Amino acid sequence: MGAAGRDHVPLRQRRHRVGLGQARKAAADRDVRIAGGGATIREYLNAGLTDEFSIAVSPVLFGSGIRLFEGVDAERLALEPVRAEPSPRVTHLTYAVHPR
Repeated sequence: MGAAGRDHVPLRQRRHRVGLGQARKAAADRDVRIAGGGATIREYLNAGLTDEFSIAVSPVLFGSGIRLFEGVDAERLALEPVRAEPSPRVTHLTYAVHPR
């Protein structure tokens, strides 16, 4: 548990290693989950701090979207599909991240 009984620790952008260290300490032996968008996933993938991530894909388009893996070193990382959970409005995809 985090401070004041919270079960999460807010992570500050660009200070992912410090924030992740705080989250790991608060989580003890439990998994640490980080919420964010494509930029957060890219940041943690490039830092080598991600072992699994989930994304939600919706058929409704809001704006132009972003390229999730643009700027990620694909020669360094391999993605393994773990789970796909479809529903009428969104599909949740989970990938394991492995070094190449």
